[in-house]
Amino acid sequence: MPANRSSCPPRRICAAVESKLRRLPLGIPASPPPLSAPSLRAFCQSAARRVPHRAALLLAACALTACKPVGPNYNRPVYTAPADYKETGATSVVVPPPNPQGGAWQPASPSDGMLRGKWWEIYQDPQLNKLEDRIATDNQSLRQALETYLAVRDLVAVARANLYPQFSAGLGAARSSVSTNGPAYAPGNPNARSDYLLTGQATWEPDFWGRIRRSIEAARTTAQASAADLATIDLSLHAEMASDYFQLRGLDAQARLLTATVADLEHQLSLTQRRLAGGVATEADVALAQTELETVRAQLVDIGVARAQFEHTIGALANLDLSTFSIPPSPLDLALPQVPLGVPSQLLERRPDIAAAERRTAAANAQIGIAISAFYPTIGLGGTGGFETTHPGTWIQGPSSLWSLGAQATELLFDAGQRHALTSQARHAYEAQVAAYKNTVIFAFSDVEDQLSSLRILQHESATEQRAVTAAQNSFDISNQRYKGGVTSYLEVLTAEQALLANQRSAIDIATRQFVSSVGLVRSLGGGWDTTQLPR
Repeated sequence: MPANRSSCPPRRICAAVESKLRRLPLGIPASPPPLSAPSLRAFCQSAARRVPHRAALLLAACALTACKPVGPNYNRPVYTAPADYKETGATSVVVPPPNPQGGAWQPASPSDGMLRGKWWEIYQDPQLNKLEDRIATDNQSLRQALETYLAVRDLVAVARANLYPQFSAGLGAARSSVSTNGPAYAPGNPNARSDYLLTGQATWEPDFWGRIRRSIEAARTTAQASAADLATIDLSLHAEMASDYFQLRGLDAQARLLTATVADLEHQLSLTQRRLAGGVATEADVALAQTELETVRAQLVDIGVARAQFEHTIGALANLDLSTFSIPPSPLDLALPQVPLGVPSQLLERRPDIAAAERRTAAANAQIGIAISAFYPTIGLGGTGGFETTHPGTWIQGPSSLWSLGAQATELLFDAGQRHALTSQARHAYEAQVAAYKNTVIFAFSDVEDQLSSLRILQHESATEQRAVTAAQNSFDISNQRYKGGVTSYLEVLTAEQALLANQRSAIDIATRQFVSSVGLVRSLGGGWDTTQLPR
């Protein structure tokens, strides 16, 4: 027999039993003897003989309060969070003033608070706010997750219902005839008869060993895990919306740059053609100018393909009519906001995926108690009452009444080790879930460190790229002046312009990645969610 059976010791009866028994109107002494296990049994039998019609009430009181649920009580797995994030202590890079597409990033200190509610509002973009708000009301993936949670939540009520008796009623009428040549026929009695029956039944399985209570515990914690899954999906959808939106705006910044470059190249082509007519330039110079112009035009068209795909994704997330939905061009000129980090220990309460893993650990622990309860007898109480007659006129009368009361206890004596195996399986499942919980926590901290390192390194890269853009712009200006003065060929101008465009596009790409990493940091921190939002 498993060691947890001692959680309902035969010599330790809850003091609440004695208190309840004294308050019951059973016609027994006000001060019954101390309720040890043998005396309780004798006491219950004596009271039942005195007042038979109240014996069931007495047994119910004993059943409800005598035993604690079998199985181990749940304790949250211990995980010691680091005192600080590694990346918040990394060496900062001194950068020049922020560029229009993003700017320098600095980590927020723990005293800066925590994200709350609509975290996307920290970017101060009204268009993004409108799109994000539609997810809560119109996104079908979120609706699916909500309905899944509601279905799991209903299982809590299903499990709780088993604590209470079940009542049923039946109404029947039958007309039958027996064979006059059969053994059931009695001479002088009619062989055809009627039977009218009205009955009610009550059945109840008292939760002596806590199996039902453990089942409720498992259902409740599973429902909470499902609620945390819902929060995880909600956070992922909002983060995806913000990430796609900033990438679209980054493409708009690229398109603005390429449009300006096309205009400049058209001017360069016109100048080269005039110089050719004047005998200063060559046909090769004109061909190079024409080639570069068409190349940049092709890049501008390619930007449109990617932008359309992001726009469609955003429209689908917000459940908008894609045939009419569009986002006007809006280059990414926002300032990169600070994301409040809090302290690492808060991450355990702020990540919904961690909360889901922890709640599933609690559910797995409850399953151990359910498995252990199979070692104990199954005790059921039942009763039937009603009326039966062969004549409708005497149906609801005293002589037609019938009743029965009964109790049954069943103990499985031999199962070839099945219960032991199921209990062992439940314990291993619990340990596996503990490992899953700790693994979720480990990778959650890794996720935060990844996003912090991305922001730190992108900050350094952005500063370096800005210096490259400045140098490339200076090189282009010098080459352009030399070309207009007839000192050099157009090839030098073209090379300088290509280098400038590549560096400008790289700077915009880095700024876009900074915003995407900022959204990733918000997601890795759990957004504005915390465990207080779990249903109780």
